[in-house]
Amino acid sequence: MQSVESVGRNERFESVVRPHLKEVRSLARALTNSGPDADDVLQEATVRLLRFIHGYRGGDSRAWVLRVTRNTAITWMRTNRRRNHVALGSRPEEPLLPDLTPEAEIDECEDLFAIEARRRDAEALRRVIGTLNREQREIVVLRDLNGFQYSEIAAVLCIPIGTVMSRLSRARAVLQERLASEASAA
Repeated sequence: MQSVESVGRNERFESVVRPHLKEVRSLARALTNSGPDADDVLQEATVRLLRFIHGYRGGDSRAWVLRVTRNTAITWMRTNRRRNHVALGSRPEEPLLPDLTPEAEIDECEDLFAIEARRRDAEALRRVIGTLNREQREIVVLRDLNGFQYSEIAAVLCIPIGTVMSRLSRARAVLQERLASEASAA
């Protein structure tokens, strides 16, 4: 039989955390650059979120959940990357980011050449995002792939909005440069 406190904690977890679990996985994947590592971070973050759900004081639950996830990922990487860790990007069978060209977005009338070009562009973008440093990658993932507002990113990363804007600008410049050099090499 569950205690009243346990039931309340589980209900609060369901309402505060569960709606953001897909974003938790996405952020963990982007930060670790590995599916199996992201699964480990997701599991650890979920345990922490459940354990400390009483510490959530209201407000933007998405920012709180993703801040805990980010901190969990950083701690996990510090602890686990020192021991026999496979290098970043060494698992090519696993995409770094979610599919950037979901089938639902493909127009039925679009020709096969256009579909293939979009697929190649998405692969190139995924590859280049994987080469960014952690700070740049997390900003790009939060803003451009998950649609966070600057204020939400600032809350998740615990940095000023101006820092969010400057990091994003630098990350986008690096992305443009690397995509251009990749395109010219092809």
